[in-house]
This record gives sequence, structure tokens and C-alpha cells, in this order.
Amino acid sequence: MKRKLIGISLLCIGAATFFTACSSGSKNKGKGAGISSVTGWPLNDRRFGGYEVTNYPGQLTPVGMVFVQGGRFTMGATDDEMPTLDNNSHRRTVSVSSFYMDETEVSNVSYREYTYWASRVYGNDFPDVVLRIQPDSTVWRSPLGFNENYVKNYFQHAAYNNYPVVGVNWYQANDFCQWRTDRVNELLLIYAGELRPNATQSGEDVFTTESYINGMYQGTEGPGKHRDLDPNGAGKRVRKRFDGTYLPDYRLPTEAEWEYAALGLIGNNPTPENKRRRGEEVVTDRNVYPWGPKNTTRYGLHNQYQGEFEGNFMRAKGDAMGVAGGLNDNADITSPVNSFLANAFGLYNMAGNVNEWVMDTYRPKSHEDVNEFRPFRGNNYQRFRLQEDGTVEEVDTLGRIPYQDVTPSEILANGRYESRTGSLGSYKDGDSLSNNFYAYGTNTLINDSTKVYKGGSWADRAFWLSPGTRRYMQGHLSSNQIGFRCVMDRLGSPDGDNQPGGNSFGRQKYHKR
Repeated sequence: MKRKLIGISLLCIGAATFFTACSSGSKNKGKGAGISSVTGWPLNDRRFGGYEVTNYPGQLTPVGMVFVQGGRFTMGATDDEMPTLDNNSHRRTVSVSSFYMDETEVSNVSYREYTYWASRVYGNDFPDVVLRIQPDSTVWRSPLGFNENYVKNYFQHAAYNNYPVVGVNWYQANDFCQWRTDRVNELLLIYAGELRPNATQSGEDVFTTESYINGMYQGTEGPGKHRDLDPNGAGKRVRKRFDGTYLPDYRLPTEAEWEYAALGLIGNNPTPENKRRRGEEVVTDRNVYPWGPKNTTRYGLHNQYQGEFEGNFMRAKGDAMGVAGGLNDNADITSPVNSFLANAFGLYNMAGNVNEWVMDTYRPKSHEDVNEFRPFRGNNYQRFRLQEDGTVEEVDTLGRIPYQDVTPSEILANGRYESRTGSLGSYKDGDSLSNNFYAYGTNTLINDSTKVYKGGSWADRAFWLSPGTRRYMQGHLSSNQIGFRCVMDRLGSPDGDNQPGGNSFGRQKYHKR
């Protein structure tokens, strides 16, 4: 009997020790520390079920991008300039989350990497795919201008490698973003040792992030394939999103993100945060142009650059670059993507050079009923297409998992009643079946395929260089004045140094004031 009581006592002492460990483990919540903060079960241990929690170090800045810390700003007209005939740049206060943005516009050499890859992978079996993604070089033609030189050479010749790609429509720009997402994630898996390089991909055997996660792309297994801690698993598994290996999707910026990044108002904060002090919530001036709080297109400091143009634009009718011996912007058409002066976020050519596609569907009154946080018009909710047994449908002939629009019944089943459709380009735009205001081709040239572009170009006057101005064009069309750049969402805290979100008070306790 005494031995039995001793055994029970030891069991109680062990349990007390165990649950004390659980309590201390709560301090490591979400960091892959050994114990669950809600059940006390060991984590990352095959013997206890194998539930995995990754010790995630934080998101790194992707190659070619800069960090744009989000915040509040006044979107719309940047000065008391004459409004456009559309009168569509009304001011409103909104907030955007932090994100990463391409330092420069996508260049010809970068877009040629995309077309080269597509030609290598799809050229033999699906030449139409390769043809569909090519820029339209004929955008350089003008009925009363001689530009055949650009038609033949602008995209292909090495002389224009570092110039912005043009002739790309909105849909092609989105496809480039998806291709870039897959190529970057594939490389991350190669670096992790999970896959070996596979330069012979073709047809259905093409890596995409989603097909790999869903077990539909095999590739060539590398030496570092992830260990599966599930006791019922196969011993090895593909990496999932919870492992933290994959980057978020590359995409076009929303209009609000693009405008916020172009303004670069972080440069107008007199005491921004650094490692030794917290920042002040103040912006001293508004910016008319991306290069600072001044209503001028010329560099103003008293040094060797004083008076030089800070953007590539058309100064006046017929004046594309000034006179010989005194070229004002030193560019007849576009200029290299890293030319001129970067703004306070480190972004080049957010005014001039080429306009840039943004993700939004155009409506003249987008400022009305606007979301105050991450505003955007053009949502089109989709999901994987499912088979009858509820599993994800197999990849198509191009190696992609098919998607389909979310149905009205699915929207209602989830308790969402503000819209009966997942395609929201026309949501709250003032149209209705009764007035048919946006009857495309009858009384307007605006529909859900009408997309916004911003920034001004080499052929525009200075007015369009102001970030608050906006124009539109059908998404399937292209121009020699429109290019694009990509963004990527920042995951986790809005701080680019991977510090935890929220304000930290260390070990300070609550005290009565």
C-alpha cells in the first residue's frame, strides 16, 4: 500500500512539473517551441501525433523589391490643380497594409526571360501559349510617324535590355506575376534541397506552386525532402504553406497601394522610427509629385544636378527631350528603368517613363462607398475546381490546377449577403438593371474589363505625373506608354525588420495610474 501511494505521489509530481512546463511553453506561442500552449502536448514530435509548428524567422525582402511600410494617407488629387473632365480623383483618407514593390518597372530583359521560359516549356506542344504572352511591338506604329525601328528592336535588341517593357496588356501583366510566383517558389524548394533543377519540364509536367502543394507535380526529389512527422504518413512529404517556405503571390498593385508608394510620404516624416527611437505620427507636407513636397519637375538642391528634370515626360507640344547639347530629360522615348531619382521608398520612375497598370477595375466614382482599409474594386472570388468526390481536379495540359468562380449558392451558404456574385467589378457602382448606366458600347466604354493605369509616361504632360491622377483602358489593349511592376503582400507584422506586431512593453505590468 505504501509503495502504491509513493507511485501516485510521483505521478502527481510529474504531472505538476509537466503542466508547469506547459505554462512556460505559452511564452513561446507560435515559435515551434516544444509544447502546445493550449493542450500541453509536445509539438513536432512523431510519438505524440506529429503536429508541426515552424520556427518562422520572418519574411525576407524578395529580390528586386523594396519594402513599403503601410499606413494612412489621403488618396486622390494631390494639389488644387484643375480636375480632369472625369472629376474622379476626389480626396479620401484610407489605409494600406505594408507590402513589397519592385524597385523599378519590369524591364524588357526580365520579360524576355518569361517568354524564353514559355518557349522552352510550351513551344513544341502549345505554340499558341507562347504567342499569347508576347508584347505587341506594333504599339510603336503611328499613322503619321516613322517608328519601325522600335517595332523591330525595342523589345528584342540588347540596347533596350534595361528599358521598361511596353505593349503588354493587363491580362498579360497578371500572367507574368503568376509565372514569377511559381519560378521563385520552385527555386526556394531547390535551395531547400527538396527538389532538383528540372530544365526539361513541359506540358502537364510543369511546376506551379499550387500543383506541387497538392501533390500533382513530382519533379525530381532532392536530398532534403521534408520529413513527415505524421505517424500515418509516408516518412517524407512536400512542404506546405505552414512550413513558411513559400513566398506570397506576386501581383499587380492595387490603385491605393500604387498611389501610396508613389507619394513616398515616409520622406515627409521629420522623425521616422529607427532602432533607437520610435517614430512620430506626423507628415509635414503633401507631395504633388513622387520626388517630394514641391510643385516642380526639376531638381532643386544647389549642386551639379540643380535644374535637371526628375522624370521622363513631354514638357510641351513637340518637345520630347529638349535641344541638342542641352537635353532636358535625356530620353527621346522611354529611359532605363533605374534612371532618374528614386523616391523616399527607394522606387524609381513612379512618375514618367511609362504609365503602369494597377489591379483595379475602373469606375469614375470609385471614391464613393470606398473601403477605408485596403480599398480595391475588381474582386473576383474563385476556388479550385473540384471533382465529384470533393477532391481537387487534376492539372490541365499546361500543368495548372483549374479554377472556377465561387457560385451564388456558396456565397449565401457562407452567410455573405452583400453580393450574390463573386465577380464584384460592378459592386455599388451606381448601375442597375433599371437604368443600365454602364451599358458598354451603348452609352459608355466602361465595363468590368476596363482597368486603371497611373503614373504618366514619356509622352505625357507633367499633370499626369501626379500620383492622384488616374486613367483607364480596356484590359485587353496595350500601348507604348504603359508598362507595369509587381508587388507582394507583407505577411505578419507591418514592420519590415520582422519585429512582432503591436506595441511591446517588455516585462512591464499593469499599474494603476
